Amino acid sequence: MQGGGEAKTDVDGWGVGNWQSPWFDDVRTDGKAVAEACHAGRLLPEALSMHVAQAYPAWTGPSFVPQTALPEGQAYESFIFQTRQVPTREGLHDFFNALIWMRFPGTKLCLNRLQAAQIQADGVQSRRGPVRDAITVFDENAALLQAPDTLWEALLARDWVKAFVELRPLWAQARIVLFGHALLEKLVEPYKSITAHVFRQKVPLSLGSDLSAWDAWLAGSLDASVLAAKPFTPLPVMGLPGWCEENEDAAYYADRSVFRPPRPAVQAGR
Repeated sequence: MQGGGEAKTDVDGWGVGNWQSPWFDDVRTDGKAVAEACHAGRLLPEALSMHVAQAYPAWTGPSFVPQTALPEGQAYESFIFQTRQVPTREGLHDFFNALIWMRFPGTKLCLNRLQAAQIQADGVQSRRGPVRDAITVFDENAALLQAPDTLWEALLARDWVKAFVELRPLWAQARIVLFGHALLEKLVEPYKSITAHVFRQKVPLSLGSDLSAWDAWLAGSLDASVLAAKPFTPLPVMGLPGWCEENEDAAYYADRSVFRPPRPAVQAGR
């Protein structure tokens, strides 16, 4: 949801002491630069525009503009699609949204195009429908995983002990990248039950660690039919090795309020 005015809020008052947390690995460089510009007195859209011009001279993505650029009554997604401008409020939510635009511009444009097409076809309704719902989930809370098949199998089965205890050494061969900007915002003040929606398609090992290649692959993997199928599996991210000291103890994963067992339909493969 978008809205609100231009009063400066979170970004300018947020220190960078927790930038070293592993969940910020893929946005750290951009995020620190933009946050420091905000600390120096820049409004967030201006700080973002300055950073993009300096760090991404070949940038072909949208520009970042104040929230007031969005005409009253116009859908946020349609405005981006029509103008290639992203209305940006002051605060951490839109701050992280912009950082993901920088890392995954092709995928963000793809999601926006799909969202705008749904709005054009159905209008803005109180119920968004399965495709728009899935786009929102992806945009706000998705994560991408590159991992050995045995880890994938354990995660899809929601066999948390196997995934995080028995197969723990295999996480050294895995890479998780957080895509959802609301997910990143939650991790500013992390808590045990934060759960990502992992895209169920495995990131090909052949792509290595090049996020521009991940972006091209992901943008080419998403369409309305894929999203309508709700292609996600849950992952309580604070269970990831190295993400908190407490999960070094296997008893950490016995908390069934967070590490929930599979529903019968999941167990049956339906």
